[in-house]
Amino acid sequence: MPELLTLVASHGLWLVFAATLAARIGAPVPASPVLMVAGALAVAGQIAWGAALGVAVLANILGDGAWFFAGRTHGHRVMKLLCRVSLSPDSCVRQSEMFIVRWGGSSLIAAKFLPGISVVAPPMAGAIGMSLPLFLGFETLAAVIWAGLYLGLGALFHREIQAALDLLANMGMAAGVALAVGVAAYLALRLWRRQIFLRSVEMSRITVDELIALIELGRAPIIIDVRSALGREIDLRRIPGALAMELAQVVRESKALARDRAIVIYCNCPNEASAAQAARRLAASGFLDVKPLAGGLDAWIAAGHQVDQHDLATTAA
Repeated sequence: MPELLTLVASHGLWLVFAATLAARIGAPVPASPVLMVAGALAVAGQIAWGAALGVAVLANILGDGAWFFAGRTHGHRVMKLLCRVSLSPDSCVRQSEMFIVRWGGSSLIAAKFLPGISVVAPPMAGAIGMSLPLFLGFETLAAVIWAGLYLGLGALFHREIQAALDLLANMGMAAGVALAVGVAAYLALRLWRRQIFLRSVEMSRITVDELIALIELGRAPIIIDVRSALGREIDLRRIPGALAMELAQVVRESKALARDRAIVIYCNCPNEASAAQAARRLAASGFLDVKPLAGGLDAWIAAGHQVDQHDLATTAA
């Protein structure tokens, strides 16, 4: 048997555990192909299929469990940290919030198959106060479904996978180069898509100092907080007097506002992505002076300005 196949067979369970745990922690490790290889080797009797499933489920629970407790302990701070290291930082939290709100605990199952959300969903569940038994129940079910699927696919296509492993083993150094090129191409694609998104939210911002100057001159603009309801629940702080309007409903909910009055929109997302999208939508709807707040809520707080808290009951109503 080729040397590569021998290596994978000898350390298969450790590789499954390490790759799965790394992926759940947030490292850009392709855990699903490792599971598929393990499934193929299980058919050949070189790895126990049940053992591979067990270590993959354990790695899922350990990795996601660590983020769950981090979210429960540190709330919005953990979400901001994850988004800073994410390849899609501008949308990862918002998408996770939508999943958690819509599907509750079952969202943890869907998140396993969504790269931009899989790492953010567990700390989000912790931040919103999901109970530990409920989290462990859905997390275990999600891990079994996710790992079982890829192990099953590996078993189903074991002939093709083993042929590919044989080819890679015979290619030697060329296989490593091909793998490196593939990983680089994947990262380049993600970064290219991110640049396209950043260009879509390019527009003039207003700084915290400029906003304060307007307020002191008696020309205070309408201030809108476009964080989601879940985002506001996790972090109740707001700029005093800010109106709560979610991004998806901002145009509809702003119909009662004067179109000739200045509007400042903020969020706490990287690059003010949600605020910029909301500003573009309002400008397209006829509002004449709409700008995102540079740095969002974090910049306001960092400048030492006063904050108050959203009234959740009033916001919900």
